[in-house]
This record gives sequence, C-alpha cells and structure tokens, in this order.
Amino acid sequence: MHPFASVTLGFEQRPAWEIIPRHRHRGAYLSLVLGGAYEETGDRGRIRVRPGDMLIHGAFDSHLNRFPAAGARILNLTLPDDIEPETGFARSPEMDTAIRLAERDPLAAAELLVATAVPAHAHARDWPDLLADALTADPALRIGDWARERGLADATVSRGFQQVYGVSPSAFRAQLRGRLAWRRIVAAGQALTDLAYELGFADQAHMTRTVRAITGQPPRAWRAKVE
Repeated sequence: MHPFASVTLGFEQRPAWEIIPRHRHRGAYLSLVLGGAYEETGDRGRIRVRPGDMLIHGAFDSHLNRFPAAGARILNLTLPDDIEPETGFARSPEMDTAIRLAERDPLAAAELLVATAVPAHAHARDWPDLLADALTADPALRIGDWARERGLADATVSRGFQQVYGVSPSAFRAQLRGRLAWRRIVAAGQALTDLAYELGFADQAHMTRTVRAITGQPPRAWRAKVE
C-alpha cells in the first residue's frame, strides 16, 4: 500500500461519483464534513457521513472513500501522530467556531474539535460490517467458522468483503493486528518477542514483516525512537 497517500489540508471539494481506492496515510488527521456526503470504509468499519460529522484518523489508518452525486466539501486538519482517538466518528457542538478558527490557526481548530468530540454511530450494518467488527474484537477469529455460522460460503465472504472494504478479510485482520502492534511497540516497556506472541503472530519475524508493511519501518526502528 506504499507510498503513503497525502492529505489535502484545509478546505477541499471532492467531485461527484469519485471513488478513492483503499489507501493509508502516514500521519493522523481529522476530516470535518461541511457539505455533501460520502462513505468511508476502513479500519474502523464502514461509515456514512453527512454535514457536521467528523472522522478522526490515527496514524497509519487505512480506508477507501466513495462519493455520491453531490460530492463533498471537507475541512482536513492535521493531528499529532501520537493521538489514538476513542472513536473515529464524532460530531462537535463547536463546529462553526472551529471552521472560523481554522482559517487562522488550523492546529487550534483541530484541538478544539477533538476536545469537544461527541461519539456518533456508524450507519452501515450489512454482514461485511459485522465481520469487520468481529475481526476487530477478536483478531484470532476463524473467518471460515464465522461464515458457516451465518450460512455463507467462504468464497462469498471473501469476495463480498473485498468489494466493500477493498481488501480480503484475512488482509484486513493482518492490517489491524499490525497497526495494534505498532501502537504497543512505540509505547515501549514490553519485549518484542512477548508482544508478537500476545498479539497472535506466528513469531517475531512475522510481526516484523507486518509492521514494516504498514508503517515502512521494522519494530526495532520504532522501538529505538522511544528508548
């Protein structure tokens, strides 16, 4: 998925019917929807947003975007990379103040929106979204067992999930696990071998490959930055 996708900071207009394939951003940022609507499908599930909604992305989040006939007008603001929001989908009673503030102090506007964020709820609830939730809750989940419990063929699940999320269920799980590993690595304090075992990797080498694929650097390089 490298190189990392860039973010158009400030105000931007996305055209009608645009589809942005699944991609990953290096840094954390916030998107506030000012007009129009769109659907974002990523590490936090599938979310349909409208004016007043905001999406809070942590560093190395990945997603795809689908814009309908009206397109969308968005305000993108950068965030500190160490932020890990409790919710990726929220609204803020200070939206109008933040929009005005963004014209002269984007960082302060972002801080205001994050500080006043009120969690919202995703609207998309089809079986691919339920599977994404299940994989997030339990990275060790056996996808085949999950499919059979719901009367779905393995091929149907793989193909249907890929169409919605832009990645296979197993790849989605690997990305979630790799990003979680990165968060735990930069938090320091735990041996890499123990962390690999705890998160369900086959071994430390497996975790190293996954973290490098997602962040561009191996675990030891990240650990060196914080020790």
